[in-house]
Amino acid sequence: MTEKPSVQQPQRAESRSSPRPGELGRRRFLSGAAAAIAGSSAALRAAVHAAGQPAPKYRAAVIGHTGRGNYGHGLDTVWQDLPETQLVAVADADPAGLGAAVKRLGDVKGFADYRKMLDQVRPDLVAVAPRWLDQHREMVVAAAESGARGIYLEKPMCRTLAEADEMVAACRKNHVKLAIAFQTRYSQKLPVVEKLIEDGVLGRLLELRARGKEDRRGGGEDLWVLGTHMFNLVHHFGGRPRWCFGVVEQGGHPVGPADVREGAEGIGLLAGDSVHAVYRLESGVTATFDSIRDAGGTPTRFGLQIFGSKGIVQMFNTGHIPEVFLLADSSWSPGRSGAEWIPVTSAGVGKPEPLPNAGLHGGNVLAVRDLVRAIEEDREPLAGIEDARLATEMIVAVFESHRLGRPVEMPLANRQNPLGMLS
Repeated sequence: MTEKPSVQQPQRAESRSSPRPGELGRRRFLSGAAAAIAGSSAALRAAVHAAGQPAPKYRAAVIGHTGRGNYGHGLDTVWQDLPETQLVAVADADPAGLGAAVKRLGDVKGFADYRKMLDQVRPDLVAVAPRWLDQHREMVVAAAESGARGIYLEKPMCRTLAEADEMVAACRKNHVKLAIAFQTRYSQKLPVVEKLIEDGVLGRLLELRARGKEDRRGGGEDLWVLGTHMFNLVHHFGGRPRWCFGVVEQGGHPVGPADVREGAEGIGLLAGDSVHAVYRLESGVTATFDSIRDAGGTPTRFGLQIFGSKGIVQMFNTGHIPEVFLLADSSWSPGRSGAEWIPVTSAGVGKPEPLPNAGLHGGNVLAVRDLVRAIEEDREPLAGIEDARLATEMIVAVFESHRLGRPVEMPLANRQNPLGMLS
């Protein structure tokens, strides 16, 4: 197997409460030295090793589906870089895909039916890997009811809020921890950005702006597939949304019933080649998300901008080490002020990046290790099931607002796909 860059442990967020403008609270920030300390699972392994006993491992299994979402962004191979886990089985309904997965993952036991795999193997951890959404609900509920202790789920969560509610209920009933693959949420750069906000470097937080990749998927599909990452970060920095006002267009006109189609990647009913949404967050900050088909930049504008009274932070792309920049300029206009964009690394502002960029794989490693610690410490993962449901709700709210032609309060009363209710 090709050697992958090592990944250091993420800092643990101590509070799930929402931030106020300009102050995240020190409960959400740990020092850089603390970040280098191994988690509780590593300490447990060291203690067992010192006693002359083999280190305990979490038995893991992967659910994929070749041709219907495959194995996501490395949710099958992440286990090969996690010595605290042992991959024991994989399920894939496609015979050729199953054979390839068994070989790729080290000749683990293969199953054509994931339910039989869960029943016979009884894994501690389950990766629900397909990128397609249409099977997520059934797979997660089955894994939760099988006795698994933790689930690592590919994004987006599912097709409707009704499905999300069922997934949450199954995990709560069976005391299962679920983490979703919002890899940037685990990045070592996030605590640095949090510290900039907490220390007032950006001043008072005023606005959050997010955009998708705006490629051929621009519009409704971009909102689902990549907007979910952005909404997790919007929530993290600005708090829960109170309301949403959204507009969805196709070919320059408001989307109507004739524009609705079955979307790609198992999304379900979908429409729109452009979407525009405004959210009012509980912190008092306004957030926006926009995506227009084939309007993307090079390099891509996909990312989040955090605007404050004293400056801006930009975060581009997703993964283990996203591109982050600081502009200390209250006018937001470096052409007038002469201020310069300064790179932000895991070591701080303007400092060299000490960590190798392990991409989405690095984020997966950090996410699964946090999931293991969440199980051991009986807490929610940094990007847990409620975060997954909220990101889904922020997506659905755009279509619900468009359907009703007005802002909608959140949480949404409608738990179905609003595009199926257009008239």
